[in-house]
Amino acid sequence: MSNQKEIRARISSTISTQQITKAMKLVSATKLRKATEAIIRMRPYAMKLQGIMSNLQDSADDERLAVYFNSRDLKKVALVVITSDRGLCGAFNSNVVKRTRALLENDYSSLVQSGNVDIICIGKKGAETLKRLGYNVNTSYQGLLLDLNAQNAFDFAETLIQRFRSNEIDKVEVIYNQFKNAATQILTNDTLLPIAGAKQVDSQNHEFLFEPSKVEILEDLIPRSLKTQLYRSILDSLASEHGARMVAMDKATDNAGELLSALKLAYNQARQAAITREISEIVGGVAALEG
Repeated sequence: MSNQKEIRARISSTISTQQITKAMKLVSATKLRKATEAIIRMRPYAMKLQGIMSNLQDSADDERLAVYFNSRDLKKVALVVITSDRGLCGAFNSNVVKRTRALLENDYSSLVQSGNVDIICIGKKGAETLKRLGYNVNTSYQGLLLDLNAQNAFDFAETLIQRFRSNEIDKVEVIYNQFKNAATQILTNDTLLPIAGAKQVDSQNHEFLFEPSKVEILEDLIPRSLKTQLYRSILDSLASEHGARMVAMDKATDNAGELLSALKLAYNQARQAAITREISEIVGGVAALEG
C-alpha cells in the first residue's frame, strides 16, 4: 500500500510539473514572437547602415576616422558577455560562458593575469557563473535586459565607444547567441572595435556630392552603426533565449508525459499485485477454515 501511495504522490507531482512546463512553453512562444518581430525589423536597418558605411569608408581617409579602424597593441580588452536573467533554457547560457572562458584562457590569458580584461556582463546568469569561476566581473550593465530599449543600448554602446576612443580599452568583443530560428542559435563572438576593413558593397564607381563632407557624414555614421550593431546583438540574444526556453520546456513536457505513462503502469502493476495478494490471503484463509 505504501508503494502505491508513493507512486500516486509522484504522479501528482509530475502532473504539476508538466502543467508548469507547458505554461512556460506557451509564455516563451509569445515572447519569442515579439522578440522575433523586433529583430526582423532591426536587421534590414542595421545591414543598410553597414552597407552605406562600407561604401563611404574606402573613399575617406582622415585622422578623425582612423581611430575606429586602426588596430593597437592590446593593453586592455573589454568583453561584452550577453546571457539571460533566468535559467531553464537548455545550454543557452552555458555555451556563452564556455566561449568566454575559451577566449580568456587562450586569447587573453596574459591580460587576465594582469587584470586588464573588463568582463561586462549583460544578464544575471553569465555574471553569476563567471563570478563563481573566479573572474572579476563588471555588473554595471547587468540589468540592461530588465528595461531594454534602443536608447539604453545606445547609451551603453556610447560608453564603450568613448572608452575606446580615449585609449582606455584597445578592443571590444561581444559574445552572444545569434538568432536563426526557434530551435537554432548560433554562438557568436564579434569584434565591435576596432572595425575590421569592410569590402566595398557597390562595385561600380560613382561620383557623389556630399553635404556636409564625406568625413563629417562618417563621423556621425560610424558611431550610429556601432550602436545599432550592439543593439542588434542584444536583440538576437533575447530572441535566442526565448527560442531556447520554448524548446527546453517542450522537451520537458514530453519527458513528463513519458514519466507519467511509466508511473501509471507501475501503479497499475502494484495495484494488481496488491489485489492478487489479498485474494490469495482470502483463499488461503477459507482453505484453512475448511480444513
